[in-house]
Amino acid sequence: MNAPERLDRFMARAAAAYYAARDPFGAKGDFITSPEISQAFGECLGLWTAVAWQQMGRPDPVLLVELGPGRGTLMADALRAVGGVMPAFRAAIRLHLVEQSPGLRAAQAAALPGADPTWHHSAGTLPPGPALILANEFLDALPIRQFVRHGGSWRERFVQDGAFVEAAPESPPALPAEAPEGAVQEVCEPARALASALGARLAAQGGAALFIDYGPARSGFGESLQALSAHRAADPLAEPGSADITAHVDFQAMAEAGRAAGAAARGPVPQGLFLQSLGLVTRAAMLARAAPAQAGHQLSAAQRLIAPEGMGRLFKALALCHPALPSLPGFESA
Repeated sequence: MNAPERLDRFMARAAAAYYAARDPFGAKGDFITSPEISQAFGECLGLWTAVAWQQMGRPDPVLLVELGPGRGTLMADALRAVGGVMPAFRAAIRLHLVEQSPGLRAAQAAALPGADPTWHHSAGTLPPGPALILANEFLDALPIRQFVRHGGSWRERFVQDGAFVEAAPESPPALPAEAPEGAVQEVCEPARALASALGARLAAQGGAALFIDYGPARSGFGESLQALSAHRAADPLAEPGSADITAHVDFQAMAEAGRAAGAAARGPVPQGLFLQSLGLVTRAAMLARAAPAQAGHQLSAAQRLIAPEGMGRLFKALALCHPALPSLPGFESA
């Protein structure tokens, strides 16, 4: 029998093994992300950064950063879009990618010829200066802790031999004083730390960070740990590295951490409304007209991204930015 391992440490070990061993993206992998569904997604996010750059006063140079760039698909689409409509912004960009996997770094390099990216193991090594930061489905893979309410106190979940066991919490974060019996509270300490660090950076040096991921707009009780393998649900506590393990993002906690560090928070807003505001439907229609043989695919892909029954409601967009920035694209009503 193995010793119990705290859930977040188990998740971190599983994620490191998982991403080191495979390319999980696409039909042949375990899951498909928005940039792989439609090129219009990355193009719209690229244009979002271009407008934000103008609102920042057009700093030159400016860091364009992506956290967890996958195969580089999103960034390739974004750079192509901004190069066509705002060449001054494209010339000002210094590209930085936060990626630990050597295999995915190689895929990103192949997808971004001539872009001259600099890679980082963490956002903490980014150089100083104004920055525009994109993070699509990055936060959901960060490790969480789970606490369960029993008999008027909190217990913490550990993993032992493929199952949960409970024990007294280890240096627990602030937890609700009151909760129903059996309630589960999930806490993602790395996400909160990231929001705090980026919030402090953006407040001091300028810029904006856009997070797109899935989860509720407001914090609450509930458990969301899940795993995917070959596009099907899998056991998240099985052999570490055998499946993609994720959890829902606590957007309220992210926003609060960013504000506490000095940044402004915009949103969260549902992904469907956000992408429609950025013109994704119009862009998808343009792509459909340009390639009639692919028209059905382009239009159905757009619907998958924006429809409430698809990804439009569960996925949210949240921005952290310098407090002096005006309302960012897609967040005008937030």
